[in-house]
Amino acid sequence: MVQLQQPVRPDQDTFTVLVSDHMSEDGLKPILESSLVSVIRESVDDTTFPLEQVDALLIRSATTVTEELLQKMPNLKIIGRAGVGVDNVDLPAATAHGVVVVNAPDGNTISTAEHTFAMLASLARNIPQANQSMREGKWDRKSYQGAELYGKTLGIVGFGRIGSELASRARAFKMNVVAFDPFLTQQRADKHHVDAVSFEKVLEQSDFITVHTPLTKETKGLLNKENLLKTKKGVFILNCARGGIIDEEALYEVIVEGHVRGAAIDVFAEEPAKNHPLSSLQQVITTPHIAASTSEAQKNVAEQVSKEVLDYLSGNPAPHALNLPYLDQDVYEKFSPFTKLTRTLGETASQLFREPVKHIEITYAGEISHQETGLFNRSLLAGFFRHRIDGYVNEVNATLIAKERDVKLSERHDSESHGYANFVKVIIHGESRTLTIHGTHSQEFGSRITQINEFQLDFKPAKHTLFVQHNDRPGVIGKVGQLLGTHDVNIATMQVGRKQEGGDAIMLLSTDKECQDSVLTAFTSIDEIASVKTIEL
Repeated sequence: MVQLQQPVRPDQDTFTVLVSDHMSEDGLKPILESSLVSVIRESVDDTTFPLEQVDALLIRSATTVTEELLQKMPNLKIIGRAGVGVDNVDLPAATAHGVVVVNAPDGNTISTAEHTFAMLASLARNIPQANQSMREGKWDRKSYQGAELYGKTLGIVGFGRIGSELASRARAFKMNVVAFDPFLTQQRADKHHVDAVSFEKVLEQSDFITVHTPLTKETKGLLNKENLLKTKKGVFILNCARGGIIDEEALYEVIVEGHVRGAAIDVFAEEPAKNHPLSSLQQVITTPHIAASTSEAQKNVAEQVSKEVLDYLSGNPAPHALNLPYLDQDVYEKFSPFTKLTRTLGETASQLFREPVKHIEITYAGEISHQETGLFNRSLLAGFFRHRIDGYVNEVNATLIAKERDVKLSERHDSESHGYANFVKVIIHGESRTLTIHGTHSQEFGSRITQINEFQLDFKPAKHTLFVQHNDRPGVIGKVGQLLGTHDVNIATMQVGRKQEGGDAIMLLSTDKECQDSVLTAFTSIDEIASVKTIEL
């Protein structure tokens, strides 16, 4: 899945990245070898480096990011969690502070799936227990009679990346696989050759149950005593996902009572889990949160967040942001340029429309109208508010800023795309007037502004732009060019739009540098000029 954000401060040349937890040296190479960042490798609790100067924070599970810590890091732009779970990050607080939070959902998928299956096989055949018996000098075959996986039913609760990888391994052992996930479509279930069933059916039908969901208020204690007693007598329970999904006290009780035959647990509600009661049971295999502890996984997760943080600081999207809307990868590759277009439309509209805003209306047409457009809305808002507030604004906090300022956002989808494959129309409603701006993007020509109010044009957005309203008379363009030349301002491109000959018209001029106030004042000497505004992107 992919998320998109606006670039961070474009005027900033270098950034400081604080690596607070131990990470793979090879995995950190992208940031260690980059000239864009300087890297501090110290704990947030022990570092002597000023936290207010940190731009990015890389963590694993040892560092906890709280509201208090975020307040100490006012320039923080992105948090990279080298792993899947972000229980140790206050996501709402990060969102409120405009901080993007990314993780590495793909980096440890294979390692975790393999560890879970190893636990599954070991649980079925009592391998750790038999090994321990041999270490004690015994030869006890009768005590460790196991069960075959062939023909048994594996129930998977949470059918994401790891769940689907586990399913493919189970099917290779000729197991039947049932899965519960509220977002599992029948099409995806068919693709992975599993049966999509209810949570209750997983409990009733499974010989082995494994959980692979995030830890949320909905999933905390999901397998409590009530639900554990709904399972088959003699079921095996596995958790290599997040501690707390299974009620550990209840699991202990149902194993002792004989309803659950055994369990394999890699994660615990409180860690480190030394001398945990479950570890004392002969029917239970416990490991110290090592499902992702392979050299490959540790390199992968560190490398993934390093690249993502580096890309984001360079002004590119953060594909695995957790506090933003997302797009599928194939959709992202096709439509990611529209985040830049909508951000540009937002920045342009904000600078052309100087009065208070009550309502921003966005219309999508063409192919883009059939996609999830929530993040495009955020991108437009981020561009719009960038020039209106003192604080840092991006796609993470843009909607909060709009809400705080009572700016209503509405979205429409239209069948009329005005001849473009993709089309975006933005209307800014103020107290007494409106501004309309149209834009499009094509692979051949890039982003274009195609209309401002009633004036049609074809303008490629540029860093430095002049917006000139004037009367359409002969010689006006020459006067404008001469005036800018006198002030040593070079024109890169120019587009003119008019409704009729001799009437009102507009010019959009991209220049090689920003025009100072003295240049704008000089335009008053040209009678045909009604107004001049600068647009800085």
